Amino acid sequence: METRSDVLQIEKLKAFYGTKQVINGVDLTIKEKSVTALMGPSGCGKSTLIRCLNRMNDLAPRFRLEGKILYRGTDLYSKEVDVTELRREIGMVFQKPNPFPKSIYENIAYGLKVQGITNREYLESIVEQSLQKAALWDEVKDRLTESALSLSGGQQQRLCIARALAVKPQFILFDEPCSALDPIATAKIEELIAELKENYTIVIVTHNTEAYLTGKFG
Repeated sequence: METRSDVLQIEKLKAFYGTKQVINGVDLTIKEKSVTALMGPSGCGKSTLIRCLNRMNDLAPRFRLEGKILYRGTDLYSKEVDVTELRREIGMVFQKPNPFPKSIYENIAYGLKVQGITNREYLESIVEQSLQKAALWDEVKDRLTESALSLSGGQQQRLCIARALAVKPQFILFDEPCSALDPIATAKIEELIAELKENYTIVIVTHNTEAYLTGKFG
């Protein structure tokens, strides 16, 4: 049986927005190529916790934390950490689909172009691969020049997943990715997440306790 290594350790984590404490002493170890679901009532700090994992909370005014988050042995809040590179390696998909007001193709290629990649053949290859991994290629392969905003909500969310995959992350954070979607679109996203865990480490904030507890995510 394959033994998965520890990829991320959270130690005695506390988080604050100003004087308001939103996380109080979390300890958690996350295994490589697994799905870890964070469940609990609204307002208990789930979204704050996953935003700590790729330092999205750095953008929040008066945010501070105590404790440690170690990713492959490195303290994520060390001054030596390149936050841009960190967010490439630890991607994130948000609660509501947030495609750029650009074409479907440009949504996927954007992150690569920001990195200075201009080879058209390479870009086209990554766009196709990413859309295939997100189970969207067959639905949009003849519409790549159309606006991403023309897609349905479920398609937009899968596009956002493809966009995250394009820059080759190792770890993906999902913050209630299905909360704004209908049951059919939700089922597609959940099936996709179950497939992605074969190659990526995943942490998901979810209210779908049934899917997790029945082993749908492994």
